[in-house]
Amino acid sequence: MNESVVERLTQANSLLVITGAGISAESGIPTFRGADGLWRNYRAEDLATLDAFERDPVTVWEWYDWRRGIIGRAEPNPGHLAIKDLEDMFENFLLITQNVDGLHGRTGIRNIVEIHGNLWRTKCTREGKISMLMDVPLRSIPPRCDCGAVLRPDVVWFGESIPSYALDLSFNVLEQCDTLIVVGTSGVVYPVASFPQTVKDNGGYVVEVNVEPTPISAIADASLYGNSGDILPMLVKWLKERRK
Repeated sequence: MNESVVERLTQANSLLVITGAGISAESGIPTFRGADGLWRNYRAEDLATLDAFERDPVTVWEWYDWRRGIIGRAEPNPGHLAIKDLEDMFENFLLITQNVDGLHGRTGIRNIVEIHGNLWRTKCTREGKISMLMDVPLRSIPPRCDCGAVLRPDVVWFGESIPSYALDLSFNVLEQCDTLIVVGTSGVVYPVASFPQTVKDNGGYVVEVNVEPTPISAIADASLYGNSGDILPMLVKWLKERRK
């Protein structure tokens, strides 16, 4: 473990963690852009749009039903659990995740922004009502609200805006954050890809945890290469020993 990273974390007043698809891949969930993420003859980008949903809600929901089946069998891995441990260790803590799989929530974490939504939630296309839908497989495709309208996944699709409450909370924490750990993200999806630079510009310390270099590596104060399920539990262990 990088000694300087542990030392810096012991001095941190505010910790922000950002996670991407890489941490979920360690739980067996195919990455969104990886070859394993393809479904039938469609690209994910061709299904995750409002136009696609309005044109063919059945096919879009069949894809989400397939994804929910994979995710429903997955479990939070040691990387997810270590982030929950970090929350318990820092008074000022926030997790921003780009993942929609809900695995972080299953660790009991409290301070979390699911900036791209959650595929276990649905939104009524008529009333806008948000509700949980945990059936795997779905009982009907497309699922419908009590009012009779078609439900859509409560996720942010290509071409849609991130909800203002999620962005406002994220930006507020970014302005105050002195330490950031970025885990398993490609560093190419905006606006989250810009967050490490924001922390750096404000004088903060950036740690990257990934299996390989990314665009974030160029600005990170420290890059720890390997699986988050190996690195993060070790980091938590060292921090606990320092705090004894």
